[in-house]
Amino acid sequence: MVRSAAPDVDTYLAELPDERRAALTRVRDLCRAELPGFTEVMAYGMPNYERDGIGEIAFASQKQYISFYLLRSDVRAAFADRLAHHDMGKGCLRFRDPAQVDYDLLRDLLRATASGDGAVIC
Repeated sequence: MVRSAAPDVDTYLAELPDERRAALTRVRDLCRAELPGFTEVMAYGMPNYERDGIGEIAFASQKQYISFYLLRSDVRAAFADRLAHHDMGKGCLRFRDPAQVDYDLLRDLLRATASGDGAVIC
């Protein structure tokens, strides 16, 4: 699944294979717990978390991996050492095995995102 037509996150998660659903449900739970004041929406065919109408975090089930979109450049810079050992694009952290998702790292990234308001990577 690259781009979903799901109207909401519940439907998006229900469409996923079991092994991915469990991992992404846990990612969603972290987002909801750690991003107070953010709004959960579907945008670009994936769950997004917006503050003041600007997406700062997203996640998706891609064909070969789970992606976690870290869209704040200041947070990415602050975590450069911890992110260096992961498969990372410009703003996308990729986990090829759902069992290998680093939830502690994601929690820390979410907390850092929630605590500031830096520039968003486009």
